[in-house]
Amino acid sequence: MSGKALASTALFGDQKMLVILHNGEEYRLRITSSNKLILTK
Repeated sequence: MSGKALASTALFGDQKMLVILHNGEEYRLRITSSNKLILTK
């Protein structure tokens, strides 16, 4: 694996969703109730 590894807790803190801006568009990364990650546009 190349690139930087970050713990999800470093990104989310105590939140369950965050917004990622990529090429001027918003993506939502969220933690589900079964503790999985889902990325939606």
